[in-house]
Amino acid sequence: MTQPFRTHEVFNQSPPFEDVDLFTLDRPLAEAAAANGGATARDEMEAFGKHWGSAAMAARGRLANENPPKLRLFDARGNRRDEVEFHPSYHELIANSAHAGLHNSTWTAEGKPAAGAAEVVRAAKFYMAAQVETGHLCPITMTRASVAALAAQPDMLAKTMPVIATRSYDPSVAPWWTKRGITLGMGMTEKQGGTDVSINQTRAVRDGDAYRITGHKWFMSAPMCDAFLVLAQADGGLTCFFMPRFRPDGSVNTIHLQRLKDKLGNRSNASSEVEFIEAYARRVGDEGNGIRTIIQMVQLTRQDCAIASVGLMRSGLAHALHHTRHRSVFQKRLVDQPLMHAVLADMALHVEASLALVMRLCRACDEAPSNPKAATWMRLLTPAVKYWICKSSPGFLYEAMECLGGNGYVEENILPRHYREAPVNAIWEGSGNVMCLDVLRALAHEGEAAVAVLEDFVADTNGLPGAAEAVAFLAKTFRRPDCERVARQAVETLAQLAAVAALNRTSPNQAALFATTRLGGTHGRLFGTAELSAAQSRDLLERALP
Repeated sequence: MTQPFRTHEVFNQSPPFEDVDLFTLDRPLAEAAAANGGATARDEMEAFGKHWGSAAMAARGRLANENPPKLRLFDARGNRRDEVEFHPSYHELIANSAHAGLHNSTWTAEGKPAAGAAEVVRAAKFYMAAQVETGHLCPITMTRASVAALAAQPDMLAKTMPVIATRSYDPSVAPWWTKRGITLGMGMTEKQGGTDVSINQTRAVRDGDAYRITGHKWFMSAPMCDAFLVLAQADGGLTCFFMPRFRPDGSVNTIHLQRLKDKLGNRSNASSEVEFIEAYARRVGDEGNGIRTIIQMVQLTRQDCAIASVGLMRSGLAHALHHTRHRSVFQKRLVDQPLMHAVLADMALHVEASLALVMRLCRACDEAPSNPKAATWMRLLTPAVKYWICKSSPGFLYEAMECLGGNGYVEENILPRHYREAPVNAIWEGSGNVMCLDVLRALAHEGEAAVAVLEDFVADTNGLPGAAEAVAFLAKTFRRPDCERVARQAVETLAQLAAVAALNRTSPNQAALFATTRLGGTHGRLFGTAELSAAQSRDLLERALP
């Protein structure tokens, strides 16, 4: 007997994009890593790409987001618990990232900057991990960056670094000094001010060698970390403190969680509102130097915001390209339709330039300890890179979703999660206006050193379409007395000029295309508006995903 409601045959659908090698399939990544000193680590990066491109890792990312963290304030008997429960997949993701050294590989066992291309190699891995699941990278990022702040307090760094330096992840709730590996979070923002941390009202009172801290933090990221770097007002002014979850006698510190933030994205990770009631803490750096201390950490977290945003865009491009190569419409593969081909090629060019730029930033970070010009490059370009890349990511991911049509809009697909995730990188650690102001501050502070960096851009982009005009525009705009009012256009142009210079070192053909379409003034506001030849488009897509 015929079944009355037998479904139709499923065809003209793309297979899952999983069990892929995230490194080998990404030719621009391999070239950018090699051009910036990472060639000797190719086997390491390739192994990472194969593992993180597996179906098992994709499933962990999905499950961690479908099962968000839960706040457990009290136990069954009414005792304060102040714990956050996560799905096992979240812990597995952090464990895999820690095993690969994403939280510590840029530091030596003593907490000094690692030699060679440590930043570049770590960035390549971080970029690939972000394509799978970005929420768990929050504590990874903060743990890595916290070492830069702890360097202001050598005795504290010496105590904590042996546990930070392990490649183990220990999710148990226990004093940090008893664990085989730890993560560190941060709490800076209060209700009355986010960016302007100088108006923080949390108070710190000296108690022997330690401090008792009382106050409220509107955002404290990753509240199950083993310790936090927080800002509070001491007698000497705003100061940075190391606040562990447990006091030295083993008792639970008075870090009282109030609620978890109901966020647009970043759902696998917990962000909390918290109160400190005479919580135990140790000073990091001198009293009154809180902002100067914490800015060392912030520079590195901003770098990770940009790397993660490029990773999200890369994933969106790869999924869009994979889908359109398997789907047919009007008797042609979707990827071969002229308009779709133009959109995908334009997107591929944007990702390639963005990737070259963040890898150049990481190279500068590698070289900064021994190279003053590299240090200037890093200080000047970090906010510009974060501004341009992070702000371009949400629109890019929307375009990637549209390439998949309705399939891209449903939650079984990874792209809605990426789309929700993208804005946090532009907002966290300084939104767009703050980044522009930081570029202006760096220009004023660095003086002639900043001019030398800009002169290098002139040399590195010599003869490329629109580059000379971009340089002239920057020189004129940055000298204007009302420069702040028009800083967004200048910072965007600076980032794009730096991207052309970076891409010219790895792929001159693509650098010329990017310069022509972005600096040359032939690119519209939306993807697919760049006029690329059929051969140029094919080359871009083959480089993006063979």
